[in-house]
Formats: sequence, structure tokens, C-alpha cells
Amino acid sequence: MATSLEESPETRTPLLDDVVDGAVDCKGHPVLRSTSGGWLSASFIIGVEVAERSAYYGISSNLITFLTGPLGQSTAAAAENVNIWFGTASLLPLLGAFVADSFLGRYRTIIAASLLYILGLSLLTVSALLTSSELQILLFFFSLYLVAVAQGGHKPCVQAFGADQFDGQDPEECKAKSSFFNWWYFGMCTGSLITVLVLAYIQDNLSWGLGFGIPCVLMVLALIIFVSGTRTYRYSIKGEEESPFVRIGKVFFAALRNRRTSSSAIASEEESRGTLPDQSSKQFKFLNKALLAPDDLKKNGKVCTIAEVEEAKAVLRLFPIWATCLAYAIVFAQCTTFFTKQGATMDRTIVPGFDIPAASLQSFISLAIMIVIPMYDRIFVPMARAFTREPSGITMLQRIGTGMFFSIISMVVAALVEIKRLQTAKDYDLVDLPSATIPMSIWWLVPQYFLYGLADAFTMVGLQEFFYDQVPNELRSVGLALYLSIFGVGSFLSSFLISIIEEATSWAGHTSWFSDNLNLAHLDYFYWLLAALSAVGLLVYLYFAKSYIYNRASTI
Repeated sequence: MATSLEESPETRTPLLDDVVDGAVDCKGHPVLRSTSGGWLSASFIIGVEVAERSAYYGISSNLITFLTGPLGQSTAAAAENVNIWFGTASLLPLLGAFVADSFLGRYRTIIAASLLYILGLSLLTVSALLTSSELQILLFFFSLYLVAVAQGGHKPCVQAFGADQFDGQDPEECKAKSSFFNWWYFGMCTGSLITVLVLAYIQDNLSWGLGFGIPCVLMVLALIIFVSGTRTYRYSIKGEEESPFVRIGKVFFAALRNRRTSSSAIASEEESRGTLPDQSSKQFKFLNKALLAPDDLKKNGKVCTIAEVEEAKAVLRLFPIWATCLAYAIVFAQCTTFFTKQGATMDRTIVPGFDIPAASLQSFISLAIMIVIPMYDRIFVPMARAFTREPSGITMLQRIGTGMFFSIISMVVAALVEIKRLQTAKDYDLVDLPSATIPMSIWWLVPQYFLYGLADAFTMVGLQEFFYDQVPNELRSVGLALYLSIFGVGSFLSSFLISIIEEATSWAGHTSWFSDNLNLAHLDYFYWLLAALSAVGLLVYLYFAKSYIYNRASTI
């Protein structure tokens, strides 16, 4: 991809209003707004996301069933392994974003990650066909984490590349970019809905090899779709300056090195430059130490520029929002683990002879999102825009907070349904029969899944837009990787919490909250705990969100 443009009469002749600044085509030539990018290119990229998410959820949605079934792990151990794997997969986008923004660019990173993805899924399919052995376990976990690495390169780059197809400086494309995040998530949920309904049944009733092989085929399809749109894409021009990672790292290093620099020297330098407001100086006193007065520069070497310090601040300002969303991410981890194990104990009969797979109920999360997002985008946003004058109807942080509230309600409902399930087991004397089917319909679980889908439609899309929008242009892959890392750290915290509770509740012969016999376990207590943690997290979030000042320079 070309990194610079050479102006010529040919490149200047087209209508200047139709040329997109800061972007080129696949051959390095200026691109016209009317023939590139926009929804034309975004449709290819959303298609890629549908296929890739179908492949990913084809593995993750029913993973706990494979671990407790063919691999023979306990419920608690399997839940911890799922959380650790998902946490790793959600943190690796930070590495993928670094590679994309510093070396390969988003397009090439997506291609490389897709090829690695296909390799990992192929090996995973082979591992499922082996008989139970050490070789099967080793190959399974190796290929599983290879998929995590590939997803780490694919996920942040595809979404950022899709948003790059809209010019934030153009009023109409600015509105379209906000809608893009809604329809992006809608497409993602469409893919996961189809996958969860079909693949969970294949894996539970036909073959795990076939159930893992289909995602591999879907990933090949995703790569074909992506390459097909090559000539329509807009590619951001990468300047010759240092990598944004290097620049931000340099600022923090300089701030540490100069932490003993006198405050008067810093103040005089700031005053002479006249660019740092007083509020910024107080709020980011530590980073301001990266700026040196001229006399100090002679003693300490290279100075950081105002632009570099401001870039570091833009990332640092996101941390309170990032941290206060972790409780939401812990709740998110339960949908593919304990929710599924609950459903496996209940009456899943649809018609005589056909039982719905427990993992298939995750489709109600996607279904809720697919219902809510079109209504939100086409009805709520235009109405709210008339009152708030916000292009997106309500602010990104308001949208995130609304979803966090719904996640709390989801946990409360999950706890109440689990109390009902445990009581039903007692009423029918099934407490000591872990393999018996509780005479309680699995449809009792639908409200908690649907409520969590409602939460996702607000919080997940809001986080994606927020972490893309509030970082400098060159760091947008990093911004989306930071959003994904919330769920990575949240999954690790969930695994840690499960481990601690398992130890604390199973001492001296007591029954663990996560007993393999769920009729003796207490998932209801765990859900109440998560509801309380989420409520505290929401209160702290509201405090920071209220004082957050949007970076309007990058706002779409």
C-alpha cells in the first residue's frame, strides 16, 4: 500500500469536493467519494464479520459442553478454561492492533490473520476426530489458542477498517459512520444466531468434527468476501512519522524520567508554548513532566512535543471508562458457561424426539439485538436527535450506561429463575440425580438471555463507537483493541472469581456453589453476587461518565 502521494495534474483534475482527503485506493491513487468507500465497501466488510463471527461462535458458544463431555473436565474447571481462553482471545487484539498500526497496516493484517485462522480451525477439526488421548488434548488446546491469536489480529482491524470507509469530515458520511457501528453489530449477531442454532445441534447430536469443520469453511468464505472488495476500499495514508505506539511509549518514559523535574520549569515551558490549558495541566500532571523547559532539555536530551503528550492523554483518559466496564464484562462471561449448564439440566423437548441444544438459547441474545438495533437506528436515533442535536441521538456514554443497567436486571432474573429450578428439583426429589431432567421448561431461561441481548445492543455498540472515536486517527485499531480487552480482563476476573468461590465454598466437605451436580450447587448465589458487583460498577461508571469531556476533534 502506498504511504505517500505524488501530486500530478491527473490527480488534481477531478472535482476537489469528491476527493477523500487522507485516503488512497489499492494502487495508491487518490480516491473519489462517489466511487469508493461508504456503504459499498462497508457491505463487504460486514459480510466478512458475519462469516468470521459465525466461525468464532461456532467454537466458543458450545465449548463448555465439549470440555465437560469428550474431554471429561468438571463444570468449574471447564468454566475457568472457557473464561481463560476467551480472556486471551480478547486481549490479543492489543497485539494485533500494534502489528497493524505500526507495521503491516489493517488490510494486510486482516489477510494474514485470516490465513492463520483457517489453519487453527483446520487443526481443531482434526483434534475433534481423535480418540481421547494426551495427543488430542494437546492438539485441541494448541489449535484453540491459535484461533485466539488469529482472532486477535482479525477483530480490531476489520472493524476499524470498516469505519475507515466513511469520511468523518463529510456531514452525510459522518452520520453513516455512526449507523455503521449499529449495522456492524447487527451483522455480527446475524452470523452468531445462525451458528448457535445450527452448529450446537450438529455438535451435540452428530459430530464434533463436523461441528468444528463448518466454521473452518466459513472462515475461508470470509477471506474470499474480504478480498473481493479490495478495489472498492479506501486505505488510510500512513505517514512517515514514528509508530503511535512508540510515540506514546516515549511520552510515558519521558514522564517517568523527568518526574523530579521542578514544577516551575514545566509551568514556564507550558506558558511559553501556550497550548496546554490549566485543567489539562492539573489533570495530567504526571504526563506533563514529559515536557521540559529549554534548560532542562540540555541536561536530559530529547523532549516530547505537545502533540505527542496530548496523544498519550487521549489514551489515558479512556482508562476510568475501561475499568468501570469490567463488571459488565464479568457478567458477559456467564452467557456461554453457566447459562448453558443450567439449560442442560432442564426439559429441552420441542417435539417428541427432538431436544433443543442448551447452547442454542444463546441465539436469543442475538435475536434481541437484531430486533432492537433497527428500531434504535431508524426510530429512536432520529427522534432523540431532534431534541439532543447529537448525531447519534444520545451520547456514547449514555448508551453504554443504559446497557449496563439492563445487564444488572439480567442477573437478577437469572438468579430468580435458578431459585425456581432448584426448588423444582427438590419438589420432584431429583436433587441427588444430576443426570435427571428437571421437569421445568428451558424456556424459563429466555428472559435472562433476551435481557442480556438488550444490554449488548446498548453497551457493546456504544463501547465500540466510543473507543474508536475518542482516540487519534492512527490509534483507532488500538482503540477497538482496548474495547475488546475489557472483555478479556473481565473473563480472567470471572475465572479468578470462580476459582476463589470454588475454594471458599467447598472446604471441609461443603458443597461448592459450582458443584458438578447443579441441583446441589448455588448458581443463584453467584448471580446475586454479580448483580451486586454490576450495580457498584454502574455507580462508579456514572461518576466518571458525568465528568468525561469528549474529544470532539476526533468525534465522528
